[in-house]
Amino acid sequence: MKLYNTLSRTKEDFKPLNPPEVKMYTCGPTVYSYITIGNFRAYVTADILRRVLEFNNYKVNYVMNVTDVGHLVSDADTGEDKLEKGARREGKSPLEIAHFYEKDFIQKSQELNFLEPNERPRASEHVGEMIKLIERLERKGYIYITSTGVYFDVSKFVNYEKLARCDLKQQMQAAREDVVADETKKNPCDFRLWQLNQPEHILQWDSPWGRGYPGWHIECSAMSMKYLDEQMDIHTGGEDLIFPHHTNEIAQSEAATGKQYVKYWVHNAFLLVDGGRMGKSLGNAYTIDDIKKRGFEPLALRYFYLTAHYRSPLNFTWEALQSAQNGYRNLRGKLSRLQLGSESGSESESESVHRCGTGSEKDHVDVIAQFSARFQGAINDDLDTPRAMAVLWEMVKAEDLSAVDRLSLAEKWDKVLGLDLLNDELKTQSYELKELPEQVQKLISQREELRENKEFVKADGIRERLQGMGYRLEDTPENTEITAS
Repeated sequence: MKLYNTLSRTKEDFKPLNPPEVKMYTCGPTVYSYITIGNFRAYVTADILRRVLEFNNYKVNYVMNVTDVGHLVSDADTGEDKLEKGARREGKSPLEIAHFYEKDFIQKSQELNFLEPNERPRASEHVGEMIKLIERLERKGYIYITSTGVYFDVSKFVNYEKLARCDLKQQMQAAREDVVADETKKNPCDFRLWQLNQPEHILQWDSPWGRGYPGWHIECSAMSMKYLDEQMDIHTGGEDLIFPHHTNEIAQSEAATGKQYVKYWVHNAFLLVDGGRMGKSLGNAYTIDDIKKRGFEPLALRYFYLTAHYRSPLNFTWEALQSAQNGYRNLRGKLSRLQLGSESGSESESESVHRCGTGSEKDHVDVIAQFSARFQGAINDDLDTPRAMAVLWEMVKAEDLSAVDRLSLAEKWDKVLGLDLLNDELKTQSYELKELPEQVQKLISQREELRENKEFVKADGIRERLQGMGYRLEDTPENTEITAS
């Protein structure tokens, strides 16, 4: 199994610290608002990675945190706390905001078929661990205190920029040219471990340096060390976290322990929207609820993510999501029909064997082995999901394999892809007309008009078109039933 390691900028053979155990951490959501589909790309990537590891018989201890305090509007320790901002926006307390959006995130994660993490620690419940970690840094001489906070001195940590591959001097100069919130900082790139003298902030704790609250970066180090010890195998996140968040995690963790913090850093590329960036100010920071309102299934979004390699930018458009939903429903429909044929006994195992190559059982086994090797080769090559999906499609269409064999392989591979392909409820899913995308509604209306005008050939053409889009139409004396094809 190979993984691209951001630390080395190369694809490496994966060798865990203590096989078969794998310790894996993902920077979880800051729960001050609904999580966007851009954020969810990172979490799908982490879920796929965890599934691939388990497919390879590793025992994964997976931790995803919840940030419910300390994440300021700017990642450079400026602005207000995002939870405070959300609380003011909605007239609630910060913890009410956090619990509401955390619950929504978990629900949406279930709709996207994520495996549950072994631990989901909240930052607000681990402040004691953060204080202890800062105390370790203080004893080793890495911190200093200003009127506004406790800071980590990056000039004392050798090779601070090793993950981001940035020039520290240039970073310092760039920071000087920006507005620096605390002019008493020794270096513009020094980062805050503990915020002081913010009396208006609602969530605060006592500490050896005064009453305040933790910085965002210290949270992940403290929580990961509690649940995964001082060293871990894999840390994941979006590429926007490489600097400063993950860079600062490395600095504070390795300064405290003297050990390598993470062996493999795995970062996914951005999700673009219509070729540009996603942003709330642009009105295109779409959520799972937004896509559901347009008639799309969350699992169609997961399918969409898997059509591109996680390290490649992926461009979201409504047309692209429609194409993904069509593909997803077609795939599910093909497997559904294989299930129906298998359950009805329309094809015996002996008949299927005689259709394999020369008809020998060895040929039959070889075909299965070849498909299995190709699928595993794809996912083990730095999570190459587009290639794995292509193998899946080819296998499902392979008429030299029986329905039983194709269903067995699909079920096994879906443990990696997480598309819930053989779910009986999804298999027979039906739709109300108003639930469907506008384009589909128009086609169904056109078909009804053609049928009323007895133009049945044209009507059948639209039916076939809809079938290709993932919708099966069945006319009854009362109405037309619409199900997933």
